[in-house]
Amino acid sequence: MKKKMVMAALALVLGAGASFQASAQVKPEVLVKQRQAAMTLQGKYFGPIGAMMQGKMPYDAAVVARNSAFLEELAKMPWDGFQASTADLKSDAKPEIYKEMDKFKSNWEKFEVNASKLAAAAKSGDQNAVKAAFGEVGKSCKGCHDDYKVKH
Repeated sequence: MKKKMVMAALALVLGAGASFQASAQVKPEVLVKQRQAAMTLQGKYFGPIGAMMQGKMPYDAAVVARNSAFLEELAKMPWDGFQASTADLKSDAKPEIYKEMDKFKSNWEKFEVNASKLAAAAKSGDQNAVKAAFGEVGKSCKGCHDDYKVKH
C-alpha cells in the first residue's frame, strides 16, 4: 500500500513539473493573444456596467453581479502573458512595461483588488457602493493604459 502511495505521489510531482515546463514553453505569439483575449473580455463585461452607471442603460443588479463576478476572475488572467519574450512582438503594449515591471505589476495588482471590490459591492446590492467601486476599477484601467498602452 505504501509503495502505491509513493508511486502516486511521484507521478503527481512529475506531472506538475511537466505541466510547469509546458507553460514555460508557450510561444510568445500565444501569450500576446491570451492577454489580448482576456482584456477584450474585460471590456465586454465592464462596458454594460459603465453604461448603467452613466444612466445610458437601466440598472440591472443581476447583470452587474454576473459581469462583476466575471471581471473579478478576468482581472487575474492577462498578466502572465507579459513575459519578456513578447516585448518585441507587435501589440499595443509599450516597451516601458518590460523596463518597469515592478510598477506595472503594482498597477495590475491594484486592478485585481478593485475588481474584487466591485464584485463584493455588486453582491451587496447597494447601487451606490457599486458606482464607487466601478469608478475605482475605471481609474485602475485608465492609469495602466495611460502609462503602458500605445494610443492610436
